[in-house]
Amino acid sequence: MNAIKVQKGQRIAKRKDKVKGWYLIQEGSVIQKLGFAEISLGPNTIIGILEKDWFLCDYITQTECVIKPIPCQNAEDLKKILAADERYRLLFLRTAIEQRHRNFVLYSQLHKRTNQFHAFVQTVYNDYKNFCSKSQLDEQAFPQMDYFNMLEMKHKVEAWEFQSSSSLIKNILKDFIQLMIQDDSLCVGMIMEVSAQMHRTMLGIEEMVKYLTYHKDILLAESENDIYHLYFELAIRSAKRQIDIAPLKQELSFLTGFISKFQVYDPALVDARVKKYEEYDFNSASSSHAAKNIDVLSADCLQHILDFAQLSPEEIKTFKDQVEAYRSLPDMTSTDSAAYKIRKQITPLFYDVYYKVFMQAVEDEDAASPVIEMFLNFGFMDTHLAGEENTKALYDLTGRLRQFKSERIFTVYEWLKSIYHGTKEPSKNEFELDYPAYLLEQRKNGDLTDDQVKKMRDDQKEKVRFEIHNMFASANRITYGKVTTFCPILGEYDLINTIDKMSVTVEKLEEELNKARSIDFTLFYREVNFQGQGPGSDILSHEMMMSEVLPDIILMPNAGTRAMMWQETADKRRDTPARFLFPIFTAATLEDMMTETVARYRWEMCRKIQGVRWNDVREKSLTSEYCDYLQFYRKNRDLSADAKDKLKNAIARAKNNYREVFVKDYQSWVKYESKGSFRLNKVAREILVVYCPFAKSIRADLKSNPVYQLSIPKFERDNAKKVQVLTALYDKYEKAGGEITPPLTENLMYYQM
Repeated sequence: MNAIKVQKGQRIAKRKDKVKGWYLIQEGSVIQKLGFAEISLGPNTIIGILEKDWFLCDYITQTECVIKPIPCQNAEDLKKILAADERYRLLFLRTAIEQRHRNFVLYSQLHKRTNQFHAFVQTVYNDYKNFCSKSQLDEQAFPQMDYFNMLEMKHKVEAWEFQSSSSLIKNILKDFIQLMIQDDSLCVGMIMEVSAQMHRTMLGIEEMVKYLTYHKDILLAESENDIYHLYFELAIRSAKRQIDIAPLKQELSFLTGFISKFQVYDPALVDARVKKYEEYDFNSASSSHAAKNIDVLSADCLQHILDFAQLSPEEIKTFKDQVEAYRSLPDMTSTDSAAYKIRKQITPLFYDVYYKVFMQAVEDEDAASPVIEMFLNFGFMDTHLAGEENTKALYDLTGRLRQFKSERIFTVYEWLKSIYHGTKEPSKNEFELDYPAYLLEQRKNGDLTDDQVKKMRDDQKEKVRFEIHNMFASANRITYGKVTTFCPILGEYDLINTIDKMSVTVEKLEEELNKARSIDFTLFYREVNFQGQGPGSDILSHEMMMSEVLPDIILMPNAGTRAMMWQETADKRRDTPARFLFPIFTAATLEDMMTETVARYRWEMCRKIQGVRWNDVREKSLTSEYCDYLQFYRKNRDLSADAKDKLKNAIARAKNNYREVFVKDYQSWVKYESKGSFRLNKVAREILVVYCPFAKSIRADLKSNPVYQLSIPKFERDNAKKVQVLTALYDKYEKAGGEITPPLTENLMYYQM
């Protein structure tokens, strides 16, 4: 494929995205970025050479660049590329060795910084304890240090590897390369060996970046629950008792210097905290300076939340009475009428309180204490209900909420904020009505006037209210898993493991999502119209482009056992993300939850695309062929008597819901068939191999099996023909003056996967 131009500041590849090939940088420079760790890549370096299935790093252009896509994913691909053009041998091998050394250097620097960070934190905290002891002042509780340990590396670079690389680069690189390129197997083997070393090195770098990112709040955090605040607060108490604070000021200056030079903290946060300290008048020290920290074990957290919501005394009493009645139940998970009645009364009150707390918090985020964050993100309201150990763990978790947030993953609080700020639109309600349709329905029923509908259409507060009382209220109950005993207040009886082990973090979700994508590689791809303009655009105007649209995942504030797909697209357009809902804590197997969710997504997305013809077999599709197969299985000669009996039972268990039969088959397809353990009958397998094809590496392992000897080669022949057609079209488009853009490259690579 020909080279493509990429403008400055564009992302060529994104962390956690599927690796579809390599990119040779011909002109310009690109930043290889993993968190705060960066390497600059210049001309004749290769993006993707250290990656495997999923990108570990972001690659962002530092200048305008010219890059050439290289369809290489494994040693076989590399061998073909080097055989086709011998010039690549020297270039690829030299680049691999030099890039490896730069990664080694970055690893070494980070390893030193990580050790320095651990030693520094231990030292300043021990100094704090000594200051308190000498001044005869009480230490402030700081449980974060209980979990702060030295990093134990899983992916190490040994000293001899670094030394060997340095000697090679400095002394014999030219002679070594000349020797290696004389033999294809030696050259390919050396490049792949260096690539594997680089990948291991980057995994080690990732460990250190995560460690420092996770623990950096110990020194300085937005919540002010940090060592910097411990010293500041100690200086205030010391000044009140006329104790010399010069040593404490010196320690704070020492802390400030380390934090400023360490380059992992937001400069604006550092400046704000330092300014607050420097402007404080210790000569008139008083207790007016206080962080938002609360002793959650002794404080009345429920009262704090209800006060924050600005409820009336009568409303507070009503809610507290209901919670007290719930707490007094001999068995809070009972299904008897008394327990059911109390839970039913608490539930609507909970969502009313949630809305009021949310509005207060979103309009003044600085006023929200960790207890408020625990309520908004985790559904916590009461220490007695959650248990003391869980309450402490949740309190600690508020300082690490970023592990539940990403570009596509939201806590329910962050999701509602995105609706309030207008970056997302409310979800559909249980009757499949979106917000505008709901307003029209209310007007039709006489519940709203035309003026009210017009006013509410763009009212962000009303959109939030709609989302809370529809999607949130329904999905919170469903994802909990046990709808008959559901209570929206987080309870100790649901937290059957530690908070950390049950937490559904971004890292865990992305790992399971990527597992699904690595097996069913077409899972989130959708056909979209070609959007190009300018010279040659008419050549591709009728082409449909394959574009991957990953789902938004919203974490419900409960300890649940179920996940669900709420809607397959955000609105009527096909190229908008689906909405998946997961509990924020779970003891269930996340892999099984994800597989079941994407199976339903597969079915519903096909239904949406096909419209009214979703079950019309004359229009070939996943749903139409599956419905035809299930409806007429008794007459199908390709099914044995035993297979028909099994299918009859499967349909009965699914209560004649064809989608649920498909979900079970899809789970077997992903979990067993992809590994060569055959669980499906011939007809189901032939449908799935067409509409849910396995990734290239899995197909390579399976196509020699008699079961797939016809279907997989046919699929690959069809894709090869499509690649030929697209390549010819792209050549024609370029000759007419068109420019090959990343979406066009992605479209071609889709058929090569």
